[in-house]
Amino acid sequence: MHTWPASLPDLYPREPEPVLRVNFIASADGAVSVDGLSAGLQGPGDKEIFDALRTACDALIVAAGTVRAENYDALRLTSEARAWRVAAGLPEHPLMVIVSGSLDLDPEQLIFSDAPRRPIVVTHAGATPSTALAEVAEIVALGDDQVDLAAMVTLLHERGATQLLCEGGPGLLGSLIAEDLVDELCLTVAPLLAGGQAGRIAHGPSGPPRPMTLRHALTRDDMLFLRYARSGRASIN
Repeated sequence: MHTWPASLPDLYPREPEPVLRVNFIASADGAVSVDGLSAGLQGPGDKEIFDALRTACDALIVAAGTVRAENYDALRLTSEARAWRVAAGLPEHPLMVIVSGSLDLDPEQLIFSDAPRRPIVVTHAGATPSTALAEVAEIVALGDDQVDLAAMVTLLHERGATQLLCEGGPGLLGSLIAEDLVDELCLTVAPLLAGGQAGRIAHGPSGPPRPMTLRHALTRDDMLFLRYARSGRASIN
C-alpha cells in the first residue's frame, strides 16, 4: 500500500509499448454510479488521478452513452498538463475518440463545439451520420453492423496513438474485455455502500476470465486507488 505520491505520473507512466488503460470508479459494494451518474462516487484524489491519466494518454476513448449521460465537455487540459505534454514531445491535447453505433450525438455539445482537436467518432457501416455531426467530427466506420473495436485500436496505433485511455461506459468496457483488448485497469473504490439498481463497471459478452496483476494500491481519505495490469506484461514502473 502506497501513501499519496509527490508525482502521480511516475505511477501512471507512458509505456514503451502500446497500452489500453481503462479508468473507472465504483462504490465499495460494486455500484458504478449513484443516481445514474459517476459523480456521486467521486472523492479526494480521484480528480488528480483522472487528470494524470488524461495527461499521459495519446487518445481518450469513451462510449456515446457516457458522453450523453455525463454531459462531456471538450477534452481540454490544464496549462500545467499541456506544458508536461509539450515537454514530452506530445500534442498539447489528446485525441478524443467516441464509440457510437447509432450516431445519436449532439454536434453542439461542447465535446464537439469546443474541441481543441477534431474528435473521431467510430461507428459501423450501417450507421448514417448527420451532416452536422460530420462537420464537427471525423466519422470512421469500422465493422458491418457493429463497431469493430480491435480494428479501432489498430487504426489508432497506425495514427501514432499507442497510449490509449478508456473512460467507459460499462458496455464498452465489457466489449473490450470480451475481445481481450484491455491491458490495464485503474479502479477507484469509493467508501460508499450505494445499494440500489446500479450496474457494475463492465457488462457484455461472456468470455474467459482475464488474469491481472496488482501494480499498486494508493489511499487518500478512505478512497482506494488500484492499478491492475495484464499478467505477465512488462512495465517501466
